[in-house]
Amino acid sequence: MQKARNYAFLLLKFRLRSEKELAERLKRKKFEPRVISETLAFLKEKRFLDDRLFAKTWIEWRIAKPLGVIRLRQELRAKGIDKEIIDETLEEVKKNYSEESVVSGLAKERFKKLKGVERNKAKQRILGYLLRRGFSTDLVIEAIRRL
Repeated sequence: MQKARNYAFLLLKFRLRSEKELAERLKRKKFEPRVISETLAFLKEKRFLDDRLFAKTWIEWRIAKPLGVIRLRQELRAKGIDKEIIDETLEEVKKNYSEESVVSGLAKERFKKLKGVERNKAKQRILGYLLRRGFSTDLVIEAIRRL
């Protein structure tokens, strides 16, 4: 039991983890399911493990990249965060995060870097770049149309 807690604390020392992430890492280390569930319960009780806090922190960190809401939602789902928590956290973050201005700024910045490239080809590259970063198709198309 103590080995599992120590390993969990070691992982949490580097960055916050979701409950699913931590459970998977403990499973990979071959801890018994009972030990894993008791360790997770202990960590949640002591507030070392909190999926809401993890989601908020993850979004703040990833928005700095910058990434779009679609990509953030996918990443949090992959980390095992509950859909309700994802929706609440993203709604809270959207209040202070203008995806439109970020997309527009990135498109302009990228377009400057592609000066030597034919205009339509440059726009296609920017489209792909922004979509891969998780911005909505409508926002991306509108930003490219304004270039």
